[in-house]
Amino acid sequence: MAIERVGIVGFGQMGSGIAQVCAMAGLDVLAREIDQKFIEKGFARIDSSLARVVKSGKVSEDDAKKARGRIRGTIALADFKDRDLVIEAVIEVMAAKKEVFEQLDRVCPPATIFASNTSSLTIIEIAAATKRADRFAGLHFFNPPVVMQLVEIVRALTTSDATAAALKDFVTRLGHQPVVCKDTPGFIVNRLMIPIMLEAVRALEQGVASIEDMDKAVKLGLRHPMGPFELIDYTGVDINYHVANVFFEEFKDPRWAPPALLKRMYLAGQLGVKTGKGFYEYDETGKKKS
Repeated sequence: MAIERVGIVGFGQMGSGIAQVCAMAGLDVLAREIDQKFIEKGFARIDSSLARVVKSGKVSEDDAKKARGRIRGTIALADFKDRDLVIEAVIEVMAAKKEVFEQLDRVCPPATIFASNTSSLTIIEIAAATKRADRFAGLHFFNPPVVMQLVEIVRALTTSDATAAALKDFVTRLGHQPVVCKDTPGFIVNRLMIPIMLEAVRALEQGVASIEDMDKAVKLGLRHPMGPFELIDYTGVDINYHVANVFFEEFKDPRWAPPALLKRMYLAGQLGVKTGKGFYEYDETGKKKS
């Protein structure tokens, strides 16, 4: 099936980025949040992002205006009744995601494909909240979606070949690069990256080196664009804490358990860029303080 009308549930940092990417590809986008103030914040992020893209010369001002005009906001899931694809990008909590899809399943026609942007949760468990497990998959964009070209298409045991093919075509139309993987914790990227970040926190707890030196070592020695502490702050201490718990619950291996420091930072609300303090401190624009 051709995907032309896309619904995004959750208009935060990831949801607004996915909405922008879809709109820039010429798709009709409807984004839902629980309150109008969050819709306005989402549009503010998109306006700022589009301004940067125009300034870089990658998109004309006229094309940016057209893309912005393809995105609408709503607080009602009932408005998703005409969507070809709905992508969920709400909080990384299983109960919240299942509740969203239970409601969507009653609203959307049988042909609508459902996808979760989860970075770690089990796709089949979320899909079980619906009556369309064959038209359900993971569609994991990376942050920020406008810059990061990779999208992991996660096939649950029940995902049909037609659904996987439709999502692959959709991702390609966005100008992004799809990879397909099994429904296993962390999929591909987080399965490989989370152990590095958790081990970095443990090394910090043990006094192996400073935050700054470990980030520098990983960037210069492994040629990663960001060090592990920069990456945790950027993606969110809370997200990394929740993801580590998912891994530990699945594998029951201590190496996947969140380190004590990560847990305490999460409980203290020191979540990284989004709160202005994590392993580093940040100003109101998200720039790292010297």
